[in-house]
Amino acid sequence: MQSSHPLRVYKFGGASVKDAAAIKNLQHILGQNPDGQPLLVVVSAMGKTTNALEHIFHLAHSGEDYSAPLAELRRFHLEVAQALLPDAQLNPDGVPACGEGSGALHHLLQELGDRLATLTKGEYDRQYDQVVSFGELLATCVVAAAVGAQWLDVRPLIRTDHSWREGRVDWATTERNLREQVLPMLQRGVVLTQGFLGGTASGQTTTLGREGSDYTAAILAYCLGAESVTIWKDVAGLLNADPKIFPDTVRYPEISYQETIEMAYYGASVIHPKTIKPLAVRRIPLYVKSFVDPAAEGTKIHDCKHGLLAPALIRKTDQCLISFESKDLTFISEENLEVIFGTLAQVRLKINLMQNSAISFSVCTDWHEYRLRKLLEQLREQFTIYYNTGLELYTIKNYTPEAISQLTQGRELLLEQRTRQTFQFVARASADK
Repeated sequence: MQSSHPLRVYKFGGASVKDAAAIKNLQHILGQNPDGQPLLVVVSAMGKTTNALEHIFHLAHSGEDYSAPLAELRRFHLEVAQALLPDAQLNPDGVPACGEGSGALHHLLQELGDRLATLTKGEYDRQYDQVVSFGELLATCVVAAAVGAQWLDVRPLIRTDHSWREGRVDWATTERNLREQVLPMLQRGVVLTQGFLGGTASGQTTTLGREGSDYTAAILAYCLGAESVTIWKDVAGLLNADPKIFPDTVRYPEISYQETIEMAYYGASVIHPKTIKPLAVRRIPLYVKSFVDPAAEGTKIHDCKHGLLAPALIRKTDQCLISFESKDLTFISEENLEVIFGTLAQVRLKINLMQNSAISFSVCTDWHEYRLRKLLEQLREQFTIYYNTGLELYTIKNYTPEAISQLTQGRELLLEQRTRQTFQFVARASADK
């Protein structure tokens, strides 16, 4: 079954649902959607909830007391729900009657507590997904009830493998699931669901990678043949830099899929790196607009040609520079690199930048203490390994001499690299480890 009107997909991030006032603003934006236009809304966890859940999970997995941060998380969601639904009947445990069935707020809070109480020492990443996913479940339960949308559990529909914390999508199964179950719901009104989440064939929750709600919106748009995707942010559109870090930012009125993919790959925070490909395959435009000023133009990302763009300035924090040296002073050979790359893939450390010399090979990765420890355990017999933490990786896409001077001035550069269009360097942000 297909609607006579083309589908729109909206995605709202954590900042756009951070409190009751923000959710009322979301409701106002949804009210501007034309009558009869099917609308599928993807919502992230509220504010900094994902960070809070990561902290709670780490405490619980380590056998430490997590009761205080869990109580604070519960209090926060209850206060938002009560502010939005003041006339809602309270359940016996004092939770507003928010949502129905397995998506009811009190059921979700109870299930979260049960999950935390039964964690075991092993399978860190699998258990992480089962716990941290509650951020999106709680948020969508509250938001759907507040705006009068249909609540949809996306986990049984977006089918992934068992790659915990970065599930790989089974596109054929996912498309079949979504078309069978979501299209009929869209005929009855607005459908609201979770970003970031998927599920395995056995019913276990997976996540799609940190900040993966953008990717969810793209998956839904691709599978359901949407007319467009709109990501609502706290900025005026896709900017050449994060205005919280760099002054005098420039908005791109329009930009190509290819240019956006490269910016996202290097760490631009506006778009999740996996978002663009499914949209580009089916030529679905992506709009980045401000939830603070919904009528403003924003940015259109589509299949287009444009001239020279303003340099994009991108910073990634919490970086780790790892250097491998052969113990017998022989050259770093292809065989050595095969071992290093294979182990990096096995422990799931992504390379953000790499460089080799005669007897040394260096990579810059995101800082993950647990994964780095596994890497050292497997390779320290074969290589002498040095690493620095507390670093920052800067990328200038479409660089100019002025942009390079602006970013490098006054910084201690540990590694730098230049190609035709991109300049990157790793700089010290704190003391070595």
